[in-house]
Amino acid sequence: MLEQTGRPVTMAPNAMVTSPHSLASASGVDVLRAGGSAVDAAMATSAALAVLYPHMTTIGGDAFWLIHDAKSGDIKYLNGGGRAVKAATRDNMKDRGLDEIPFRGIVPATITVPGALASWVEAHAAYGKLPMTRIVESAVGYARDGFPATKRVSDMIAQNKDLVSQVAETAEILLPGGDVPRPGDKIVNPNLARTLEIFAEQGRDGFYAGEVAQEIVRATQALGGLVTMEDFAGQHAQWSDPISTDYRGVTVFNTPPPTQGITVLQMLNLLERYDLSSMPFLGPDHVHLMVEAKQLAFHDRDLLIADPDFADIPVARLLSKSYAEERSALIDMTSAIPWDQVPSYGSLDGDTVFMAVVDAEGNAVSLIQSLYSAFGSGVVAGNTGVMLQNRGSYFSLDPDHPNTLEPGKIPLHTLIASMTKRDGKLWSLLGCQGADGQPQVQLQLHVDMIDFGLDIQQALEQPRFLSGRIGLTEPRDPLHVEGRISEETISELAARGHKMNIWPAWQNRAGQAHGIVIDPETGTLSGGSDPRSDGAAIGY
Repeated sequence: MLEQTGRPVTMAPNAMVTSPHSLASASGVDVLRAGGSAVDAAMATSAALAVLYPHMTTIGGDAFWLIHDAKSGDIKYLNGGGRAVKAATRDNMKDRGLDEIPFRGIVPATITVPGALASWVEAHAAYGKLPMTRIVESAVGYARDGFPATKRVSDMIAQNKDLVSQVAETAEILLPGGDVPRPGDKIVNPNLARTLEIFAEQGRDGFYAGEVAQEIVRATQALGGLVTMEDFAGQHAQWSDPISTDYRGVTVFNTPPPTQGITVLQMLNLLERYDLSSMPFLGPDHVHLMVEAKQLAFHDRDLLIADPDFADIPVARLLSKSYAEERSALIDMTSAIPWDQVPSYGSLDGDTVFMAVVDAEGNAVSLIQSLYSAFGSGVVAGNTGVMLQNRGSYFSLDPDHPNTLEPGKIPLHTLIASMTKRDGKLWSLLGCQGADGQPQVQLQLHVDMIDFGLDIQQALEQPRFLSGRIGLTEPRDPLHVEGRISEETISELAARGHKMNIWPAWQNRAGQAHGIVIDPETGTLSGGSDPRSDGAAIGY
């Protein structure tokens, strides 16, 4: 095991929240102490993050939930993915002279309706205890009165200054007086505070009807967007069951299509045939094997995964142990699979927030929420204070691809969240930001804890390796490794045919992961937060 930061795992006897910003985690704990449920605390944390981490999330984005009901022991999945608007057709894109959906700008921003708040409404109706006005109280305060920019937030604004300066409403928030806020400078967004208050007071109609929706539609249409009030009215969240697999006696649950959660489970199935614990930790065999499993699983993802309401996805076959055995024949421990045999076409470039919550009754939430890439579309919609996402750019315009653009469709999502059970009891909750990096980081955390016995904080602090492109124009997948991985491992991986790229230590692109583990005997909660973020695990 390699040297850590010195940050210990956080332990608590009753309840816990972990997220990528300490003030957001504290907002969730505040709601728990006030008698709120795990779902209430998750929404409080998420609302605060939409204010405090504007480069990573927004209430104008999407959300996917795993919710553990302590009374029944059931784990439920809630799909808060935004749907493509009725005018978002391939012919419409063609008429605009587009061969692919632009990555930024108002067109992709308005191809999908914000789905997160529709999922909040459903989750709150099923599991909420406190009124929504109390749940968003901290977020409203930070938006109205301001919050200090962290160095990460300041740096992200500086890196994306050209983007956030293009729309006046965006620049007013993120570039006050035309300047990038320094660490410690306050950022305010009073319009977002008002939007949160309207939603809290009026419920679903406070965002998907009335003045907020009207303003988003007006502002986006003025910029050439496609969304209508009818599109907002048609947005809804869906309840269903998660998908799962067994890995060395641990049942691992993840979010099903249209998310890429199936890739985590496929990779675990592929790895189960190998005795990872006997391999040197982060040695060449350990890393090589996990990268090869990723290449195989992602190839399936890019060929098959889409909105299941629009595509027939062979989930059962993809998750079968027999299929894993069949595909594992392609793995050669001495040589990387040639990229052109299993190409994947996603990107590691993405911004997202993950949060985990366990309440005093044992209810738990694993929640992922996003605006896709840093600052999403870069468009704050009129006087709402709401940053719009650019998730619609993930659609394909190939009519033969299952993820092709169609009205009412949810795009393939990189957003995933995980829970596990051990001996029938809830054991862990974990997740990560970072587009195509999410399944890979989840995999590393599961393996670190199950195969190598690390605690959650130790697992979060180990050096990471991610296979994949950063930019969509790159022709193939390099293997990025944080600089703390040994030179011997790097050299041997290169000799096996991996295209190596060495990151600095604690690379932000390596993901911001968080998690909670529950001791099955004592019930003690152990929480971890990624040092690559501004987060904290807080309990009581």
